Amino acid sequence: MEILKPEVILLAVTPNAEKLIEEAGRTCYLSLGRIGDGTEKNFIRNCIKSGHHSILEHASASFRIKGASRAFTHQLVRHRLASFSQQSQRYVNEGEFNYVVPPQIAANPEAMAVFREFIETSRNTYNRLRELSIKKEDARFVLPNALESQIVFSANFRELRFIFSLRLHKSAQWEIRRVCLEMLKIMQREAPSVFSDFEADEENWTASSPLA
Repeated sequence: MEILKPEVILLAVTPNAEKLIEEAGRTCYLSLGRIGDGTEKNFIRNCIKSGHHSILEHASASFRIKGASRAFTHQLVRHRLASFSQQSQRYVNEGEFNYVVPPQIAANPEAMAVFREFIETSRNTYNRLRELSIKKEDARFVLPNALESQIVFSANFRELRFIFSLRLHKSAQWEIRRVCLEMLKIMQREAPSVFSDFEADEENWTASSPLA
């Protein structure tokens, strides 16, 4: 069984997102005549600085997240202004599940041995219950938070900024920091005027913004 690292795949993003945001924002001020090549950059940055963040809700992005744990998804789905479609333990046979190992455990050989023993006990228990004709929806009760749970996640740009400001803080849990940093890097390429103010520390999986 594979020990996993998270993979974040951009599935979709609003076309011409920054121009759409500028169009929405300039409607507020009836300054549509000032739209031109590249004008969205300073306009969006100035709106973010001034706290005019509602215009960011007109653009959104969708991601597939693989190689992350059920513990991670329990945190992510708390962001209720987003949409989620998650791997179902009720319908998917989890007898050969992959899993995530926390770095602190991986760095300690004795802890790693204890962790692996528990993982395999959980796997064997799940499979034994299935052999006894226990439904997947009930056998799943013995599954660990460490197992992989794929999820598709969609959110508008304003909510993404909010999530990044919380989940990339040094006090956040390591796995959600790691995943959110990958999302941030994607969004800095896709919509730099919206997300470039976040400064990433890749070594520690953190990022901060003076404007968030």
